[in-house]
Amino acid sequence: MSEPHSAPDPSRSSAGGNGNGGVPHFRRPAPLLFEPSEAAADDEHFFGLESLADPRELLDRSTELALAFRAAADRAMEYQAVAAAQLADPKRFDKLADATIADRASWTEEYARKMIEFGEDLMKDRVPDDQPPAKP
Repeated sequence: MSEPHSAPDPSRSSAGGNGNGGVPHFRRPAPLLFEPSEAAADDEHFFGLESLADPRELLDRSTELALAFRAAADRAMEYQAVAAAQLADPKRFDKLADATIADRASWTEEYARKMIEFGEDLMKDRVPDDQPPAKP
């Protein structure tokens, strides 16, 4: 059984320690432990709703989903507004113009100004852990 050896000193090899005489060595990315599921192209497959036969259950489940998506959209919009307000903050050295923010978010410039104002209001009422305030 051989003794363990220490790793080679990167300062002794050329080209920053890659050991290939200046030729960069690219590593392959680590393999995925699972394959991400692909979005179903079939519009009939949506959160398993197509498999529900009871209309009462279908209404209940689809209503739950609609409410959850609305809540998620509202929350995401609050984060957009806060980010827009932060990017437009005149105290920032890298302040962005309203038109630039509008372009980045695919908004009109007028809507960007409204979102910036909304974000400023949200930041005034922010809770200590830097999260947008919860809806009452």
